[in-house]
Amino acid sequence: MLASALLSIALLAITAFAAPPSRKARMESRLSRRREGAHFSRPSQRLEESNLIGGGNVTNVEYSSNWAGAVWDSAAGTYTSVTGTFVVPTPKAPSSGSGTYSAAAWVGIDGDTCGTAILQTGVDFTISGSKVSYDAWYEWYPDYSYDFSGIPISTGDTIKLTVTASSTKAGTAVIENVTTGKTVTKSLTSSAALCEKNAEWIVEDYDSGNSQVPFVNFGTVTFTGASATTGSGTVGPSGSTILDMKQSGTVLTSVSTGSSSVTISYV
Repeated sequence: MLASALLSIALLAITAFAAPPSRKARMESRLSRRREGAHFSRPSQRLEESNLIGGGNVTNVEYSSNWAGAVWDSAAGTYTSVTGTFVVPTPKAPSSGSGTYSAAAWVGIDGDTCGTAILQTGVDFTISGSKVSYDAWYEWYPDYSYDFSGIPISTGDTIKLTVTASSTKAGTAVIENVTTGKTVTKSLTSSAALCEKNAEWIVEDYDSGNSQVPFVNFGTVTFTGASATTGSGTVGPSGSTILDMKQSGTVLTSVSTGSSSVTISYV
């Protein structure tokens, strides 16, 4: 009798240890990553204002508190791949600034008019005192970002970013350092389904901990070879919505697009 009871207790203990983590435990793990300073991209935080620029070719410029760049929106839900290449900038502290400042350049699917999921990959550029660092990462929001390993990045390197959705819940993130010849790829799955309504080329003031990081002076990031794949072919950024970043009433960026380019400058 005693041996049987002890065996039952042991089996219960084993079952408890073998059980998968609860939803609460998984959420606490994610929150722990956020508290520890993990990169966390959020959907575009649109501001309720816009501006018309240009002469004969009028472009609608809208504002976001965390994104700057170009975004396509399609109610038909057709974007399945986005790519773009940029040269890694030299980050600088804003004038009169000291401490740690950062930003991220990335390409992605969704996150603007569809805010429930984002498939994205990119590079953070950070300055802390006199130290400059770069981190390559991938993310399927609402999960947090995860760093790639095996792809060192330096100032002036040419980086090609590509995300591809094989379905609304599966896809790949690829970063190629064209300068060094190194490429990393991550296959991803998520329970958060993509809408496939947005394609974007972005510089972001991302979150770390419970707030946005102090935004770095990144100079200029120009995505070249920028394109998005749709159900009917390929489109470039020209004609997409321009997002400039605006915080506390101050516009921090200036964005322009071409047939296959997006130029984002810190101002």
